[in-house]
Amino acid sequence: MTGVRLTTNAYPHDQRLQAWRFALQRVSLELESENEDIYGDLVSFTSGQKIQFVRCTGTAQAMTLDFRQEARCFWLVLLLEGRIAASSGDREVEIGEGDMVYGGGDTRCRIAMEGDFRLLIVKVPHSLPALKSRSQLPTEISDLIADTAVGRMMSSLLRTVADTILDISDDQIRPVELALPEMIAATLLDRAPAKQLGGAAGGRAAILERVFQSIEMRLSDPNLNTHQIAAEHNISPRYLQKLFESHGESFGHYVKLRRLERCRLDLGSPLHAQRSISEILFQWGFNDSASFSRAFREQYGMSPREYRKSPEIATSAAETPRRGRPEKARDVRMDNREPPSVLSGLPSLDDAARSRRHHFLPARPDTIHWGYFSRSLQPALEVRSGDYVTIETLTHHANDDAERMIEGDAGAEAVFHWTTDGKAVERRGAGPFDASALGRGPGEGFGVHICTGPIAVEGARPGDVIEVRILDMENRPSQNPLFAGRAFGSNVAAYWGYHYNDLLTEPKQREVVTIYEIDNEPGGATAQAVYSYRWTPQTDPSGVVHERYDYPGVPVDPETITRNFDVLRDVTIPVRPHFGVIALAPAHSELIDSVPPANFGGNIDNWRLGAGSSCFLPVGVPGGLLSMGDPHASQGDSELCGTAIECSMTAVIQVILHPAKTSRKYIRDIDYPLIETKDEWVILGFSHPEYLKELGANAQSEVYKQSSIDAAMRDAFRKARRFLMTLRDLTEDEAISLLSVGVDFGISQVANGNWGVHAVIRKSLFAA
Repeated sequence: MTGVRLTTNAYPHDQRLQAWRFALQRVSLELESENEDIYGDLVSFTSGQKIQFVRCTGTAQAMTLDFRQEARCFWLVLLLEGRIAASSGDREVEIGEGDMVYGGGDTRCRIAMEGDFRLLIVKVPHSLPALKSRSQLPTEISDLIADTAVGRMMSSLLRTVADTILDISDDQIRPVELALPEMIAATLLDRAPAKQLGGAAGGRAAILERVFQSIEMRLSDPNLNTHQIAAEHNISPRYLQKLFESHGESFGHYVKLRRLERCRLDLGSPLHAQRSISEILFQWGFNDSASFSRAFREQYGMSPREYRKSPEIATSAAETPRRGRPEKARDVRMDNREPPSVLSGLPSLDDAARSRRHHFLPARPDTIHWGYFSRSLQPALEVRSGDYVTIETLTHHANDDAERMIEGDAGAEAVFHWTTDGKAVERRGAGPFDASALGRGPGEGFGVHICTGPIAVEGARPGDVIEVRILDMENRPSQNPLFAGRAFGSNVAAYWGYHYNDLLTEPKQREVVTIYEIDNEPGGATAQAVYSYRWTPQTDPSGVVHERYDYPGVPVDPETITRNFDVLRDVTIPVRPHFGVIALAPAHSELIDSVPPANFGGNIDNWRLGAGSSCFLPVGVPGGLLSMGDPHASQGDSELCGTAIECSMTAVIQVILHPAKTSRKYIRDIDYPLIETKDEWVILGFSHPEYLKELGANAQSEVYKQSSIDAAMRDAFRKARRFLMTLRDLTEDEAISLLSVGVDFGISQVANGNWGVHAVIRKSLFAA
């Protein structure tokens, strides 16, 4: 398959409109909007049958679909999310989610989206056998509503294609290539006016459609003939031939084309790679290898054997770049350019502190929200730009060892309080409050982090950027007299970890909790394992049994576990405290699962987000609504087993508002989380950077199914390229070279549904 992928977020702000316009033109769409703040994400591919699929996601805009310069085709637009007003000439239709609008290639159609939208455009060549001999192209646009039988089938089929468009393979698309033209033919015949079908064509077309279906079911019968089909439909063989002649076709030729097409699909499919060519041709009704080979070559321009070796038509050398030095390349030397000046580092906090307010935000049931983000949350605190906040944050893993991490701590005890009479914080996650999905408890654990906040920033508006400077972090010590003054954390090798289905020893699928003690020794803090235990089924105070670690804050009964104190002996882990979660409220109207990170921040899980760093986040709602949580004592790149050393911490932060109109150029261009330290910029990429827009109504489920390191790497590359072009005014070629020779890419995490890759750009690269 051949395809195109583009997102406007990969471009500097002032280039996005032009880039989006060009991307749409490549798939025969003409953009009418002039909004420079436009957002768009486009994925397209063309199958072996030359059926083109284009998934388009974006903000409000209008565009015109125009296939008039291309081969004759049928097109349709399936609306996945939003609303569309489509018009062509005097004809206007409005469609809702799941409905379609369609037309012929000679029909120019304007589609206008009132708000955020997600749609799939499909272009099908009329030359395909299923369409060519069976239907005339429509001359005006029509709608196809999803509550009709064929509408439901087509909508369901194409929605699946749209949801898997990034991962679908040639072999997986072949059933769609077979079914879709048949559905389209049935749709056109069912809805076309009689004059389009020719005289008394309505009845003849209906008979012919039934004939086509009978032929498809009997293609494997080598004795298939006109007498059989005519008898089945109570017509004479002569009348059957006349039906085919009215479409410029003969019965025998049509059957041969359909058999050839079925053979071609099987020859190119890995599912049939072990079958011989003879087996395939005999299965589809041919009874002579020589005549089959001649017919195949006439139809497809190559022999069956040649096609099997190269099932896709090779592109020319000019279209397919290859590695290696071109024969006529010449040496080019770089200019000795003066490197640009470095941006100043973090400003002196002592100077700023004298004129700013300092707030304290404790972690209590009324100042935290558990497992979700929402634009509807009431602020726990309001601050002005430049204010300082001492903020308490609790780990949601504290009940892994309540004796060490909860007992005696009034704040933690209040938040984790849970008896048979109820919980202090009932909702834990963005799922249904009545636990009607899986029965785990309110919120269902669809999101797990205890987040302190939100903090509203005075004057913050969408389009602005909020900078959170982390000035200091310290462990929250145990308040249990048995462990007074000592700090502890938990690491869970959980079922969502990357390792879980690749274990060596029995039992193969197991979850293991390791408790660590964190020592703040002079010269460098460290952590050492205290003990570990395998998760056993735990019954929570509400009576729900948790076979797995599937709901946050479930108290672990010490009597049900076996502690192993002989774990990681003589291993000392350097501590690098940081926040796993730092987020502004998403503009999305629903409760948002706290696990998958995205453009609003969230569960970033990058250890560089510690004391001395800043995190820049784009504002999506008035006030920004900043939440922080998921504190870690230490984490490696990847967070491989699903968690870090999760421990409660208190931090001092400063909140800075960067208004859109007055900020520096590189800050104005930020629409993703960016970490800045004294020495580095850390660009954060995700498999789906705006998954709530990209993946539609079921985005919070689909993101867990569709993440990959490849997609996250590409997003990190695009953002880093754009950052360098905006920050340093580099050309694209300069940025790409620098990214390859001077920038380190790494895996942030493979644990959070929306996997992450980061790019570390050292400021010393630009030193004078």
